Amino acid sequence: MTSVSESERLARVVLSRIGEPGDHRLTDLVHELGASKVLSSLQGQAAGGELGADLAERLESVDAVQELERASSQGIRFVVPGDQEWPAVLDDLAHAPHLHERGGVPVGLWCRGVLRLDEAAENAVAVVGSRSATTYGADVATGIAATLARASWTVVSGAAFGIDQAAHRGALSNRGRTVAVLACGADRAYPAAHRSLIDYIADVGLLVSEAPPGCAPTRIRFLARNRIIAALSRGAVVVEAAVRSGALNTASWAGGLGRTVMGIPGPVTSAPSAGAHQLIRARDALLVTSGEEVLEAVGPMGTFALADPREPENVRDRLPPRERQVLDAVPLVRAVDSDSIARTAGIAHGRTKEALLALHRAGLVEHSLGCWRVSPGPADSSGA
Repeated sequence: MTSVSESERLARVVLSRIGEPGDHRLTDLVHELGASKVLSSLQGQAAGGELGADLAERLESVDAVQELERASSQGIRFVVPGDQEWPAVLDDLAHAPHLHERGGVPVGLWCRGVLRLDEAAENAVAVVGSRSATTYGADVATGIAATLARASWTVVSGAAFGIDQAAHRGALSNRGRTVAVLACGADRAYPAAHRSLIDYIADVGLLVSEAPPGCAPTRIRFLARNRIIAALSRGAVVVEAAVRSGALNTASWAGGLGRTVMGIPGPVTSAPSAGAHQLIRARDALLVTSGEEVLEAVGPMGTFALADPREPENVRDRLPPRERQVLDAVPLVRAVDSDSIARTAGIAHGRTKEALLALHRAGLVEHSLGCWRVSPGPADSSGA
């Protein structure tokens, strides 16, 4: 079932083929007027200005029906606003500030894989970062993605080298859902070295591209796809991003869309972590260190609440204040009498003796020939 007419769908196919992903001049018009009206104005040469000039020359070479048939033969479907598979979260792009002249709700998305796009976006987190990832960064990304997968959350990334690859593999190794948003057509593998990974994601997860099948990746297409990664997710985790990094562009989109932006700290001397550190320092990102902390940040209130980390409680922690004060006055090596301990503790002698007896029963002090010292056994809690 769909509320999209056939003519509207075919018009979106044409505009997807002749337009550039994320060109806000086109996406904004289509969102406001509908694809059929925009295409009609182009065909009638009523659309003037740069946009009309850029698109009109390409119209003659596009056969929308053939485009869909060719895509279908490759296992690719075209999902557009109004389809049941279209996630409502993508419509948030209509109100997000444009970055680098890229933006707007996509005309449509070309999807390849067994996972439905709307189901993937129900509980999704983007895990992004440097292509030149360190071992530390890759391990952290894999661990976070694994934790998300085990909690039945979708991991969204871009199938690039480094952090993206680690994130996808972390999800896949735990039989979790993962979505790769590509800057090229969904029928292509970029980088080529990741063909097996990308094909496997198509087999068990989902490949998504705003660019039609056959399109090559370009810089502006990478920038455009970053907004899709951000929009599909409830939050974005930046793991190792240099000061100039595409991952920071994704974080900017996530912030503009009201998503939770998170950053993983690295060594302060590490250039690959400098961008993530800047996000945290500027309070544009929440510092997180594990998948559990990511879930706490993006999950429903109280669902993944974590207790504050603390050392295990020991015997000393359970002592009343007076007994703890007396214990602090008991020497570790040379035993002394109770008078000396009372003076050191600043507590009356009678109360000091009561406390010493209680400490003795607890195994914290030992008594010999009228003198006391801290017990050297397992119950020793002489630390501060």
